[in-house]
Amino acid sequence: MLTQIQIDEYGEKGFTVFPNLLDATEVAGYLAEIDEISSGNTLTNHDSTRMEMEPDQPPDGTQVRRLYEPCTNFETFKQLAGSDELLDCIEQLLGADIIFHYSKINMKPAKIGSVVEWHQDLTYYPLTNRDSLAVLFYLDDTDEENGCLQMIPGKHLGGTFEHSSEGVFQGRVVDGIDESGAVPISGPAGTAVFMHAMTPHASVTNRSDRPRRTLILSYRAADAIPLLTGVTPIIEENAVLVRGKLAEKARFTMTEFPVPIYRENARSLYQLQEQSRKQAVS
Repeated sequence: MLTQIQIDEYGEKGFTVFPNLLDATEVAGYLAEIDEISSGNTLTNHDSTRMEMEPDQPPDGTQVRRLYEPCTNFETFKQLAGSDELLDCIEQLLGADIIFHYSKINMKPAKIGSVVEWHQDLTYYPLTNRDSLAVLFYLDDTDEENGCLQMIPGKHLGGTFEHSSEGVFQGRVVDGIDESGAVPISGPAGTAVFMHAMTPHASVTNRSDRPRRTLILSYRAADAIPLLTGVTPIIEENAVLVRGKLAEKARFTMTEFPVPIYRENARSLYQLQEQSRKQAVS
């Protein structure tokens, strides 16, 4: 369970950190599962429905950038997504009725590790209210050298930053953002970070000789109903009620919210932001 201090911090800052939510045995088990899933895949020969490779490597390179939907595709991670220990914490922040939304594993290989530019998660998948969060589990000791998460406290309480240019969603903040208040979130393997869906966050390239693998699980209140249909990187078919009951009515807490309009399909945040950068320099 979260302490009252952690609950208050989440409300005030838009995130809170739970050290050692996973123990060393659990972390080792998840890493072994990741290694098994990734084994044998190369840039030119991999299962693109399950994973995304780092683009800047030789054709026979084996560096994986992301695993898609581990909590849907693999039982080991599915059990974590529905575990009472985790859901007890989420219930403290979202209420008793909870929907598991999506999952992914971001892998920042040593000396590579793609950059993630500033963005707010909710801009990718608008809901009728803001009660959505991500739990980010560090599976490696994580610090600024190997690309830890960076967040700007308190900004979840305001509006959205501009993520679109010429009417097209870019998947990143495009109108400039004051990074002076950004906070790096370091922590040992097993650390969990609970992050509000409106909290601006980013991460830089892994400059170290150590990997930085992060398991990310997203949840929403059952009465936070998706507003967008069509092309979106969030696959709604993976959403499932994990605690409580389904909502009979949508709860609206905003009078308006930007709708992301996609020029072309992109499977992940990485791909969308890369498309955006290429368009910006063309």
